[in-house]
Amino acid sequence: MSTVTTGPAATATSAVTRTHLPAPTSALQNSLTMLRRNLRHARRYPAMTISLVSMPIAMLLLFNYVFGGTMSAGMGAQGSGDYIDYLVPGILLMAVGSGVLPTTVGVCTDMTEGIVARFRTMPINGSSILTGRAVGAVIQTMITIVFVTGVALLIGFRSGAEPVEWLAAAGLLTLMSTALTWLAVALGQLVKAPEAASSVALPFSFLLPFLSSVFVPLDSMPGWLRHFAEWQPYTAFTETLRGLLTGTEIGKFGPLAVGWGVAIALLGFLWARSLFKRAATR
Repeated sequence: MSTVTTGPAATATSAVTRTHLPAPTSALQNSLTMLRRNLRHARRYPAMTISLVSMPIAMLLLFNYVFGGTMSAGMGAQGSGDYIDYLVPGILLMAVGSGVLPTTVGVCTDMTEGIVARFRTMPINGSSILTGRAVGAVIQTMITIVFVTGVALLIGFRSGAEPVEWLAAAGLLTLMSTALTWLAVALGQLVKAPEAASSVALPFSFLLPFLSSVFVPLDSMPGWLRHFAEWQPYTAFTETLRGLLTGTEIGKFGPLAVGWGVAIALLGFLWARSLFKRAATR
């Protein structure tokens, strides 16, 4: 207690933290507390959640009703007459990608408005701040997936997948959501202002899906673009999810999707943790 009043602010904060080192068993409890904080915040301020749900649904309706006829005709032999069955797996992944933006903005806001600095002075496990944010974002994204799937079924999407294939699809979506969420947590700490967070998140939520097989087959792309699209994460996840839900060939894309998911999640987690620790020493 006395160290707080005698040293500089930074030293005092560090001393308090050392004095109240949380027990290892409290990490889970602290993470649950942070998770409840983030979910309660999302419920009280639903604008971002509404945006998270409405964007992929708007894209689904736009591409199905406005561009669907042209897209289906242009797909030739692959155009089985029902573009929506081709479209929906990619839209589900766009719903996952759209979660990057609110997570990046939320983390950046917490870091710049001082709430994280306040948390650091409290006897809580530091990693729980990030873990609670990440788990909350994944839950929000999976709720969005449920809404998008419901709309897709209402407007004509039909899947012949067995229950185990639906479970595998849910697992794949959770893996991608976890991976992109940890990447967003790192990006949110990297940017200096919430206004800049949307620009940083844009490639992951909007640009990469258009440079993949989400909307059109790889064969329709020029060679240089097809090579990039074939190996980027969105195509791997899209083709794997499409195979699980509609029975198309998965091939190399299954292991490629899992590899991308694990690699991005691990990289994002380590990057986010490193930035968080570095910020504490400033």
